[in-house]
Amino acid sequence: MTDIDFMQRALVLAARAADSGEVPVGAVLMRGNEIIAEGANRPIASHDPTAHAEIEALRAGGKLLGSYRLTDTTLYVTLEPCTMCAAAIVHARVRRLVFGAWDPRAGAAGSIVDVFKLPGLNHRVDVFGGVLADECGRQLKEFFVRKRGGKE
Repeated sequence: MTDIDFMQRALVLAARAADSGEVPVGAVLMRGNEIIAEGANRPIASHDPTAHAEIEALRAGGKLLGSYRLTDTTLYVTLEPCTMCAAAIVHARVRRLVFGAWDPRAGAAGSIVDVFKLPGLNHRVDVFGGVLADECGRQLKEFFVRKRGGKE
């Protein structure tokens, strides 16, 4: 299995979020070649502003492992994490982050800020962006075009 395979799974989860009226973002948390948790955006349905796909996957992974420290894991997410999610990824001790589309308005892995490179942090995450970026970006763009009634 490759980064592309896991990102494709995250795209499926993002599509499910879109079907529920949520912004289409999906996340898959891996340990080795095993999926240990998944998440999709659900802040609208859950009435929870923190219910981003990444947070949902981290919460589920923490429950499964019985620890908030998710060492030796890789998180795949279809959109560059926001500041909240980036900080949670660092605090969870995720080893590696792989994301799809860049988020020029809110991305915290280099677009508006790079949380992962802030000095003084006690954990470093290996970050790789742009995996299936076109597919991830297209999914988001199509969602917002539909939401705006076909207007770009």
